[in-house]
Amino acid sequence: MTPVPRLVVAAPSSGSGKTTVATGLMAAFAARGLAVSPHKVGPDYIDPGYHALATGRVGRNLDAYLCGPELIAPLFLHGARGCDLAVVEGVMGLYDGAAGQGELASTAHVAKLLRAPVVLVVDASSQSRSVAALVHGFASWDPEVRVGGVILNKVASDRHEALLREALDASGVPVLGVLRRVPRLDTPSRHLGLVPVAERRAAAVDAVAAMAAQVSAGCDLDALTALARSAGAVPGAAWDPVSAPPAPHGARPAGERGPVVAVAGGRAFTFSYAEHAELLAAAGAEVVAFDPLRDEELPEGTAGLVVGGGFPEVYAAELSANEPLRGAVAGLALSGAPVAAECAGLLYLCRELDGRPMCGVLDAGARMGERLTLGYRDAVAVGDSVLAAAGTRTRGHEFHRTVVEPGSGAAPAWGLTTPVRRVEGFVQRGVHASYLHTHWAARPGVARRFVERCRTS
Repeated sequence: MTPVPRLVVAAPSSGSGKTTVATGLMAAFAARGLAVSPHKVGPDYIDPGYHALATGRVGRNLDAYLCGPELIAPLFLHGARGCDLAVVEGVMGLYDGAAGQGELASTAHVAKLLRAPVVLVVDASSQSRSVAALVHGFASWDPEVRVGGVILNKVASDRHEALLREALDASGVPVLGVLRRVPRLDTPSRHLGLVPVAERRAAAVDAVAAMAAQVSAGCDLDALTALARSAGAVPGAAWDPVSAPPAPHGARPAGERGPVVAVAGGRAFTFSYAEHAELLAAAGAEVVAFDPLRDEELPEGTAGLVVGGGFPEVYAAELSANEPLRGAVAGLALSGAPVAAECAGLLYLCRELDGRPMCGVLDAGARMGERLTLGYRDAVAVGDSVLAAAGTRTRGHEFHRTVVEPGSGAAPAWGLTTPVRRVEGFVQRGVHASYLHTHWAARPGVARRFVERCRTS
């Protein structure tokens, strides 16, 4: 049982200002000299990049659907090691979870699993006395969820603030902050949400600084710190990537090089869970990052390749122009070496993307589509691959506005059972390519299996 001061930042609905408040709080607390652990509920890859910028620590996700409720506290404690305080940004509305699954994977569910107080961010721009009814409803809906305070966002004036405070006096929920309406902070969005930090680092630094200044000026940081410290101990022990996937060959002797696993990064490939690289390293791999936009060769000695999610559609011209690297990737795949590609990685391995040549590993074409594909999925491995044995069940998440045709190969990667039954993805030689994002902490054997194939291929 470990005491970690912590807050969950939630809201009645999306668009209320959770990201601004959560990121601003992280940066404001860090400016006070606190070691702040940043977390995000759900499968979002982009917000954790801003969290990392605010705190100087890796942003981590807490997803009770992908990882299971039993891993939420251990993964939280893993991320919060050595920290003075943790801030958890929620997802959607406080009680919104996986479709048709009740509270599963909602912000409220995660707050209960962490025994953490909730700070409710309310967009007060079009209400006065009604705010009390709204806050009362959210605070009383589930007695196991402790709404410890409210931050009023988009408040128009001193008079508006006075009306809101007067209405909330009888609610029993203290007002811990009031943020005035301000011009939109420089946090541009596009087809999948905010533009990632890696694509606009200087502007993102300024945006985070503006969030911190706004929150510091409008919120009672001392009261918020006291609320965070009122949380009890988090049940259980911290997750440990070393003990999660015991390497069959044991720990790598000091100075001995394990199989090199190249992991794509840079501006085009920004979607990755930190635990994946940690699990690969714990299984004995030497994890080496590279940038497909800049590097013309794979890292020296590459024995396996991981290409995660991101925005290759935005950088299709630059990726296509890097012919030497495209050839190296195709050659590695042709050799039978393990290659794991998720979503953006799938597009990169295709024959073409929006008419521009890609790696040509898969006999499929990719293009931007008109419809957003978004949601949790239950999946089963159709056959054996470098990531899973046939019949292995997992949970994943789809998040893309692109289309791959055909959507699966002769040997599909996954059979999806929700929301509709279909097969998708490609397994050929050592390649496993799919739209499905998965969280390897839920199946640590994935990393071990991948690294073993790197040793033997």
